[in-house]
Amino acid sequence: MPSLKAYWRGLSLKPQGIVVILAGFLPMIAIVAMGPAVPTLIAHFANDPDARAQVPALIGAPGLTMAILAPFSGLLVDRFGRRRLLLVATAFYAVFGAAPLFLDSLDQIYVSRLLLGISEAGILTVTNTLIADYWDDKGRKNWLFLQSLVGPLFGGIVGLSVGLASTIQWNGVFYIYLAAIPVWAAMFVWLFEPKKAAHEERSTEQKVPQGAFPWRSAVVTGLVTFFAAMLYYVFIINGALAFAEVGVAEPDRYAQLIFVPTFFFLVGAVIFRVLANRSYPLQLGVFFALLGTGLASIGLATTPTMMAAAVAVQQMAAGMAVPTLLAWTQSKYDFGHRGRGMGIWTAAFFLAQSQSPRLVHVLDQFTGSMKGAFLTAGIIGIAAGAIGLMISLALRAPRQANA
Repeated sequence: MPSLKAYWRGLSLKPQGIVVILAGFLPMIAIVAMGPAVPTLIAHFANDPDARAQVPALIGAPGLTMAILAPFSGLLVDRFGRRRLLLVATAFYAVFGAAPLFLDSLDQIYVSRLLLGISEAGILTVTNTLIADYWDDKGRKNWLFLQSLVGPLFGGIVGLSVGLASTIQWNGVFYIYLAAIPVWAAMFVWLFEPKKAAHEERSTEQKVPQGAFPWRSAVVTGLVTFFAAMLYYVFIINGALAFAEVGVAEPDRYAQLIFVPTFFFLVGAVIFRVLANRSYPLQLGVFFALLGTGLASIGLATTPTMMAAAVAVQQMAAGMAVPTLLAWTQSKYDFGHRGRGMGIWTAAFFLAQSQSPRLVHVLDQFTGSMKGAFLTAGIIGIAAGAIGLMISLALRAPRQANA
């Protein structure tokens, strides 16, 4: 791999790339930031007997709206363009995201979270579309890799800040959504509307005849993304509850314990870049195997130190998750269909965000503990990884025979 200095010189459209990465982090970091605040929110609403189930569901609520509206956002992107929709969505993200600072009812906060999902659907659909619009296949993988590298820095800082804010103010976590304001200003200055003609001149990835939407690819990538994201969000939303079962009840202590493991996200980003030119079944198999191992190890851990070590493995998988799924999905669409394709991807990913807490709650009830839920989810992930690796080997065998 080239040095970081040479890698940076090779990136084109640098201001645009930085802004797109920052914008794409808004929905991701916001949901990651909510994790350390779960115990504080549950404690604040302790008089509600359903708070243990409702608070994680509240955190995942934007995913439900995103799942419903993202495909329509994709249609708007393809019909009316990228930049304008992104500016509007980001402005409303700040408004709806920070609204719980002025609310004190689970029902009211839940509604604000559903409205937030409208904005997040637009943001992620447009940013994922722009990554494919601005760059060719190599450029996309380079920027997705860079996105994965800087993710842990933002995530770690946000996690520590949220842990502290949650000890000072029960709803302090919602200040994080105001980060959208400077990002919006940067969008206004640097982002431009991509031109279809310029893109088509350099594109070598058109998979279907002009005018035909690749529904088969959309269904396959959508289902795999939904399944992957269901497991991906198990730790993000419920990690603090798993740590509570080994004696870590304070949000700031939890944030401190996962601060270093969070940086193993970088290892996952490097794994993605190393495997970027290999088959997608291999990439997905490695991702699922790591994710399943990390979740199962969290479920088996008996001390905070052991659980933190298990989080490091889970974070390696997390570093692979989004770039692997996105690069695979982006390769399936041409310029004219990309918005709709990314809308379907966003819908699948964030439908899983809204449903993952429900799955974990069922597993929690079935196994009798949050650790049991993590162990069960981990076993499922390991099985998915084995299937991906077997498909990769099956596809490789005919190529070797013909060599």
